[in-house]
Amino acid sequence: MTILVTGSSGHLGDAIIRMLRDRGRNVVGMDISPAPQTDIVGSIADRALVKSTLQGIDAIIHAATLHKPHVATHGRQEFIDTNVTGTLNLLEEAVEAGIRSLVFTSTTSVFGDALVPQPDEPAAWITEDVTPQPKNIYGITKLAAENMCRLFARKYSLQTTVLRTSRFFPEEDDRREIREAFADENAKANEFLFRRVDIEDAAEAHLIALNQTPSAAFSLYVISATTPFTRDDLSDLRRDASGVLRRRLPDLAIEYARRGWKMFPKIDRVYINDMARIELGWSPKCDHRLLLQRLTANEPVLGPMAGTVGAKGYHAETFTEGPYPVD
Repeated sequence: MTILVTGSSGHLGDAIIRMLRDRGRNVVGMDISPAPQTDIVGSIADRALVKSTLQGIDAIIHAATLHKPHVATHGRQEFIDTNVTGTLNLLEEAVEAGIRSLVFTSTTSVFGDALVPQPDEPAAWITEDVTPQPKNIYGITKLAAENMCRLFARKYSLQTTVLRTSRFFPEEDDRREIREAFADENAKANEFLFRRVDIEDAAEAHLIALNQTPSAAFSLYVISATTPFTRDDLSDLRRDASGVLRRRLPDLAIEYARRGWKMFPKIDRVYINDMARIELGWSPKCDHRLLLQRLTANEPVLGPMAGTVGAKGYHAETFTEGPYPVD
């Protein structure tokens, strides 16, 4: 089997290709930017290039995208060209080429406004059943691409799996208030409890999805680290997340105190990965237990694969107000 990975120069595509090649799999990387894991330099919006690239390909992992960090620097049409038209090109040419399966990297950003309850409401419990309410062109185009995957699964029996991944990038937080109030490692450790996934775990989910034989042609999963929180914690998380941390994870709270770290005052959402673990058979390694092990061993919060892949950045230029401008 030969696998095409789009977005091979990005964080996740890089990690996926490294893992595939380490396991002896035949893989072709495609991206608009040259990089060690990229074999074909070009855009998925180029239909002719997509068609020629898919010759001899058996399966696709589609991770190429314009991201949220591009919302303030790229036009809406550019998002449509890459995230919608590019995905359509892959789907149509995959059907034409007789490709058996496609795994699509989506994002929890499609949930949009559903992630932030009203001030007097508990934190949101985010599962696959929550109705997306995208709030920017990034979320809108990713949701449109998801729905095209669903259409092609139904109409052409193309096996498609959509993975809504939470945060895995190593760059610092885009919110000034977080950067000013929390050390970067502190902020990322906090996120692992409710809205982050280790990049190696995210890549592994894609490899499992590629190899599974599900009962339905289309499937969709939330991909995030397993949370230690429960539904009973949601009201308290919205008022006093530090108190919930002390109650649920006293050993981690002690380690935080040793480091002079703190939990976010409030948490507005908790991502739930139950379906991915049960149906997909995905077993993410990085949870609060591994986080505590890393901290007590004075290891980085992010795992070894994150260090290997490194920070990619999203723009050629740098910005004084943060890692990227926020729309």
